[in-house]
Amino acid sequence: MTWGFLRRTLTCVLFTSLTLLAPPAKATIVERVVAVIGERPVLWTELVHRAIAGRVQIRAQTQDPNVISVQEQEMYKELLNRMIDDRLEEQQADRAHLKATQEEIDRGIANIASQAQAQQGRALTVADVLDEIRRRGMTEQDFRDEIRRQILEGKLIELRVRPRVRVTEQDARATYKHWVQEMRDQEPVDVRILALRVPPSKAQAEARLLLAQELVRRAREGEDFCRLVSQYSDDVSTRDACGSHGPQPIAGLLAPIQEAVRTMKPGTVSDPVDVTTGAEQALVILMPLGQARTPSYDDVKNEMMQRALLEGLEHARKQWLQDLRRNVYIDVRL
Repeated sequence: MTWGFLRRTLTCVLFTSLTLLAPPAKATIVERVVAVIGERPVLWTELVHRAIAGRVQIRAQTQDPNVISVQEQEMYKELLNRMIDDRLEEQQADRAHLKATQEEIDRGIANIASQAQAQQGRALTVADVLDEIRRRGMTEQDFRDEIRRQILEGKLIELRVRPRVRVTEQDARATYKHWVQEMRDQEPVDVRILALRVPPSKAQAEARLLLAQELVRRAREGEDFCRLVSQYSDDVSTRDACGSHGPQPIAGLLAPIQEAVRTMKPGTVSDPVDVTTGAEQALVILMPLGQARTPSYDDVKNEMMQRALLEGLEHARKQWLQDLRRNVYIDVRL
C-alpha cells in the first residue's frame, strides 16, 4: 500500500477537526433522498451527519447567516459528490474482498496522533485525539468510519489505480520545476526598494525617470544603496530601513516587483520598474538580498519521483472514478 499517500490523507481528517473552534450548530432535520446510486439512496440525514465538521468550520470563520448559507450549500454539494465516490469505492472493495481491519484502523489513528504531535511540538496521545474528535461533534465511531473509508481507498488505489501509473524521469523533472516555483513563491525574500513617486505631468514624469536611471547608475558603480534610499526614496515607511519591509513571501510582492526579482541575482540593482498602486504611479529600484538555497534536482530526486507518483495516482484515481460512474445509475437530487 502507498502508506505515504494514505498517511497524508488521514492526517487531513484529524487536522480538519483539530483546527475548529466553534461548537456544531443545531438544526431541525427533515428526511429526504438527496441522491440515488444504483438502487441505494443517500438520505439527507446521512449527508448532514457527514457534514458536522464542515459546518463547524464554516461557523468558526463567519457569523453572517447569508455567507453561512451559501458556503454550506457549496459544502453539501462537494460532500455529496464525495459520498457518491465512497459508495462506488465500497462496491469495488466488496467485489475485491477488501476490508479494513481494526488493527489497521488503530494503526491509522496512532499515526495521526504521532504526526499531530510532531506538528504541534507537544505530547499528543491517541486518547487526546479521540477526546478532541468528540469535542468537535464527531463520535469515536464516526471518526473510525472515516479512517476505515480512507484505508479502503488506499487499498483500492494500490489494487486498481497503481498499475495504471508509470512515473518517468521526465515526470519527476516536471514536478521538480513546479515545486521550485512553489518554493520561491512561499519562501521569504528580502528586497530593498527605492521608490520614486511619479507626478501626473508628462514633463515631471520624464524628469523622475531620468533621476531613477541616474540612481541606478550610481548604485551599480558602488555608491551605498542605503544612503541613496535615505536621500531619495518617497516611501517614508522604509526610508530609514534601507528600503526593506523585511523578509516576506515573493508571492506577496506586487506583480511587477515579483517579475523583476525572479530574474535578478542577490545584491544586484534593477533597472527602474514601473509600478502602479491604486491611483498612484511610482518608479522603483530593487536590490534583492536573496532567498534560501533551492536544492538541486539530484538532491531531491527521490522525493520528486514520489511526488510525481502521488500526482499521477490522484489523476488516475479521478479517471477511474469517472469510469465507474459511467456504469452506474446516479441521480443527484440535492
